[in-house]
Amino acid sequence: MGKQDLDFRRRRCLLAAVAAGAAALPLRLSATPLDKVKSRGSLIVGLYNDMPPFHVGGKGIDMEVAQALAEALGVRLSPLSFNADENMNDDLRNLVWRGHYLGFGPADVLLHVPVDKPLMDQTPQALIFAPYYRERVAIARNRERVPQFESLAQLTGHRVAVPGQSLAGWLLIGADGGAYRDQLVTRWKDGAEAAVALKSGEFPVAAGLMSELESVLRGDSRFAVEPLPSPRAPRDGWAVGMAVKKASSDLAQALQAAVNDLSRSGRLAEIFARANVSWRAV
Repeated sequence: MGKQDLDFRRRRCLLAAVAAGAAALPLRLSATPLDKVKSRGSLIVGLYNDMPPFHVGGKGIDMEVAQALAEALGVRLSPLSFNADENMNDDLRNLVWRGHYLGFGPADVLLHVPVDKPLMDQTPQALIFAPYYRERVAIARNRERVPQFESLAQLTGHRVAVPGQSLAGWLLIGADGGAYRDQLVTRWKDGAEAAVALKSGEFPVAAGLMSELESVLRGDSRFAVEPLPSPRAPRDGWAVGMAVKKASSDLAQALQAAVNDLSRSGRLAEIFARANVSWRAV
């Protein structure tokens, strides 16, 4: 073989290699967020710390929902637990679309996000979707000590266990011009702790989120758990869903399909029932 033929073959091989690389490059550049999750083999899920009954110490409803979502995508779960910031916009920035300045995040998806139009409008960098629970502000009572409860006026004369730094606490502190303020004991961290105080007999009434109170009291006929009868409380509560980065629409579609399947199959209801919380399709 002459030198000219050899040079020609070398050039042809080089051009073929360049062409193959150029053909492969668009595939790598066009890898979608869902592709990346599957290639990595794990779904990174943002989970709030200390949020009973949804997540406490690696257990709870949201941990089980996260596991079910990862299974639906055919990957393993990689939980990313974090402490809530001052507001939801901060959490979405830190865990969804940018990442925290301390170096963690963002996650592929954040759970327990209010599916709320104003929040969506305030955070165009995120997609908020897939509601899987409807939360409410609620009040629980000992049926024997408080037989009837149709209005807040029936709280008169009863001490109420309620977490002070909560929506339930703020609503009760300001209700009826502060008429019940002196009856409120607000040392509790969350509504689950307040429900324990009610169950122990220390208080006749407790307030918090429906999920918190039910997780302690549901199924015990001595207690009633009802929506808080306050005109300032969201009448139908609010839907709780999840959020991904705006560009992750294919991942959002896959997660939405997974939530739909979990709902239809009854698995979501089973997850909530294990936490002693009632569930209805949102």
